[in-house]
Amino acid sequence: QVQLVESGGGLVQPGGSLRLSCAASGFTFDYFAIGWFRQAPGKEREGVSCISSSNGNTYYTDSVKGRFTISRDNANNTVYLQMTSLNPEDTAVYYCAAAYESCRGEYDYWGQGTQVTVSS
Repeated sequence: QVQLVESGGGLVQPGGSLRLSCAASGFTFDYFAIGWFRQAPGKEREGVSCISSSNGNTYYTDSVKGRFTISRDNANNTVYLQMTSLNPEDTAVYYCAAAYESCRGEYDYWGQGTQVTVSS
């Protein structure tokens, strides 16, 4: 069956770094754009970053530009989100999701989420 499994979350001090992984199975990974979303307590879910299926174009929300980097390893059906210069506003549950071909498509598959907490 389709699975997206996030890992790599945890507790980090302000200014620190984490790398999240999203391991996919059960669908043709190469055909899907993969997005990262996050939801903080009491806030709506927001899109953080996305990498397209075909040309590897990447997109970032303004608040993470220059700090986060998304990449994909099609050979291992995995997408990564490298997060640096983390601040408390980055605290949230982070989810990865898959959309057919385009980052602007419908996200049909979702992972269970991984908690990221930025605190001293």
